[in-house]
Amino acid sequence: MSTFTTAPRSATVAAMLAWTMAAPAIADEFATRPEAEAMVKKTIAYMKANGKDKTYTEINRKDGPFTSRDLYMVAYGFDGVVLAHGANQKMLGKNLMELKDIDGKAFVRERVEMAKKNPSFWQEYKFTNPPSGKIEPKAMYCQPSDDVIVCGGVYLR
Repeated sequence: MSTFTTAPRSATVAAMLAWTMAAPAIADEFATRPEAEAMVKKTIAYMKANGKDKTYTEINRKDGPFTSRDLYMVAYGFDGVVLAHGANQKMLGKNLMELKDIDGKAFVRERVEMAKKNPSFWQEYKFTNPPSGKIEPKAMYCQPSDDVIVCGGVYLR
């Protein structure tokens, strides 16, 4: 009799364990603020070890080490020119200093000004989420390094 009661209970426990193990994968579909901070730091460390050109090449690769789910890196010069972009190659070399979000916020200009005053910072604005194609609130973590501002952001849900 205990074999019959144990087997269904074991199956239930196994099913619950499998669901519990899968639940974090579902929750981890989107990047988090700590992941964005860690990725920016990883990118800057890579840049210091391997140089800017190699880092920009790696940032620009959508399947590269600086892209994870909806998290990608962007590198700007202090003049607002995009040096690398993990989600949109068409932005490379463009000066985005006057680019405004849907609310009229010149977020790249603000980002550059914040980078001149802070060793690292978070900035919020609205931006098109590449996977969804929708304009969504976004928080961008940025850290200047020499003459480059490295940023990675998360879409706020």
